[in-house]
Amino acid sequence: MPKTHRSIALIATLLIAACAIPAGAKPEKPSKNTSARQPAVFYASRPEALQFADDLAARRNLDREWVRQAIGQAQFLPQVPKLMLPPAKGTAKNWRVYRSRFVEPIRIRAGVRFWQQNQAALERAEREYGVPAETIVGIIGVETIYGQQMGNFRVMDALATLAFDFPAAHPRAQERADFFRRELEQFLSFTNRSNTDPFEPRGSYAGAMGLGQFMPSSWVRYAIDFDGDGRVDLFNSPADAIGSVANYFRGHGWTPGMPTHFGVQFDTARLQLDELLAPDILPTFSAASMLAKGAVLDAAGAQHTGPLALVELQNGSDAPSYVAGTENFYAITRYNWSSYYAMAVIELGREVAAARNPAQ
Repeated sequence: MPKTHRSIALIATLLIAACAIPAGAKPEKPSKNTSARQPAVFYASRPEALQFADDLAARRNLDREWVRQAIGQAQFLPQVPKLMLPPAKGTAKNWRVYRSRFVEPIRIRAGVRFWQQNQAALERAEREYGVPAETIVGIIGVETIYGQQMGNFRVMDALATLAFDFPAAHPRAQERADFFRRELEQFLSFTNRSNTDPFEPRGSYAGAMGLGQFMPSSWVRYAIDFDGDGRVDLFNSPADAIGSVANYFRGHGWTPGMPTHFGVQFDTARLQLDELLAPDILPTFSAASMLAKGAVLDAAGAQHTGPLALVELQNGSDAPSYVAGTENFYAITRYNWSSYYAMAVIELGREVAAARNPAQ
């Protein structure tokens, strides 16, 4: 990512001020997009994309030609739909392999540096939002290796591709295409309000941006100016990213002081595993009801008064691993709907914390 993103700062400043600036400048024709294969395919040739542009302009009271030009100049990225497809059926999940991708020496060392450089902001976020520093560090480390890999896709191209060409083979294709159309609408709305070129921001192949990889809707709802400079910059301000991640978790029900999970073992004589796994990662059971179904919690878990979920982490051909997830575990999965992701965040944060204080 380029180091300077003045336009992104303008976007965020205007979001905070909650004011709208009439659209003035038209989006320039995009420069050569290295993400797209030649010949480039533009959405100006797609009637349904231009109809969406007209509808969006009417809903948001935006300049119709500005929206049509922006969407029309977006390029189809042929590699992006393939990246959204789930693994082929029969592909065994493997928590140990997944964990090794994220909880590894490069991220741990980078996490220690990030924590040392941003200790004051992390302590303040924990104090004000109740989200532990290690959880925030875990999120930013898993997402971007602390800003080293924020993505180089033009967000406009990525969102348009997924809005209008989401792969039909996906089991939730229509639902996901609708989601990305809403994200495209949010993105164009706030770039329009700031009179900013929508083709400048770079991000992931899914359109996520900045150190914490916020989608446009999350940027609008949860991004905050945590360093006090009057603007939000999730690309270049670690403090803003830290505060925004904490604010995101508070907005998704994070409870200060609550553990994320507890250890669990099974009483095989009365184990009702299918019933315990039926709600998936949604906390549903009390500690007592889990015990009645054969899930024996550790001492701290047995005293927990809130709902719990039995979380299964498959290990390929080996036996799965299990934990009892709390509502805070579930809150982490609101960032990425995966129990494997949540555990990687938790364990990376813990490893970074341990590496900072090796004597403890």
